[in-house]
Amino acid sequence: MFGFSNLIYYLGSIFLGWGLGANDSANIFGTAVSSGMVKFRIAAICTAGFVIIGAVLQGKAGIETLAFSLNEKNKAVQSYNINNNPNVKLPKISSYNLTTDSDKSSFARAIIKEIKKNKPLEEAMIMSFAAALTVFFMTLRRLPVSTSQAIVGAIIGLGIIKNNVNLDGLGKVVLCWVGTPVGGIIFTLIFYYIFKKIFNFLKPSVLQYDVVMRILLILTGCYGAYALGANNVANVTAVFVSCGALTVTQASWFGGITIAIGVISYSKPVMETVGNDIVKLDAFMAFITVLSLSVTVYIYALIGVPVSTTQAIVGAVIGIGIIKGSQTVNFKTIKSIVLAWILTPIIGGILAAVGYFMSNLYYIT
Repeated sequence: MFGFSNLIYYLGSIFLGWGLGANDSANIFGTAVSSGMVKFRIAAICTAGFVIIGAVLQGKAGIETLAFSLNEKNKAVQSYNINNNPNVKLPKISSYNLTTDSDKSSFARAIIKEIKKNKPLEEAMIMSFAAALTVFFMTLRRLPVSTSQAIVGAIIGLGIIKNNVNLDGLGKVVLCWVGTPVGGIIFTLIFYYIFKKIFNFLKPSVLQYDVVMRILLILTGCYGAYALGANNVANVTAVFVSCGALTVTQASWFGGITIAIGVISYSKPVMETVGNDIVKLDAFMAFITVLSLSVTVYIYALIGVPVSTTQAIVGAVIGIGIIKGSQTVNFKTIKSIVLAWILTPIIGGILAAVGYFMSNLYYIT
């Protein structure tokens, strides 16, 4: 159902994918770029390529989780065509006496009521735009935020105004928001001591060390980008799968490509925030944090729950603070990021509710 005639409905999703690529991808290579071990151009190309691969190969589980949470009642994605929707049952004109103003008004209201019940593609557009605007605002503020929180906030906000919130499907996603930074902390502690022992045993020379770390950072970054695509593509396109506008395969390709565009075009500013403002990392610690983030996000991709790479990287950085001491972590920046986490779903929900309300204003003569 994706065609140029309906492109306007997907602009919000394109915008959101761009924002995700510009914002969340910074968590993958930000520390490596800021440490000087990997050039930004290489980081951007690797991230863009592996985001698409991850989205296409393993984005299905996350997409289905969000899509079914939006369409829980049917337990399946129903086909929908914006130009010819068989679910719209218009009232019979013979049932009304259109010679009177009251019946004309009643007939118009009956048509509007049916149309309002059957416009899932328009609602998908509203949710994706609300989430995209939220991420865009945070990106301008140079704050790494969660697109998962933005889209779930938009889903809940629209559900509240429709009096149809499905907390059962979304509860699993929200619960995993808590587990994500905890996973980052735990894996950081594990990987730090494992690889520290390995390097102490091998005792590479300075030249060998630099070469090995550069290779490890690139490989780990590619793995992180793959995990990002597999996990977060659902945030971009699941709302369109839920209404049947896109198949899961189409959604995977579409979402992966839009994320990649964001990576290439505007990820550098947020990379600087992640790499420089939270904590100063050497190459080894950068490798540990990205590896911890990647494993955490990939596990949730296998489970089928879209989570935040930002929460994972902040958890990993807190793990570094536990190892090296709290003085190494810029808690002022972390507080700003945590505040952004709190505000993201709230802003997304408000924007979606306002957008839905405005789209359902009709003038009846």
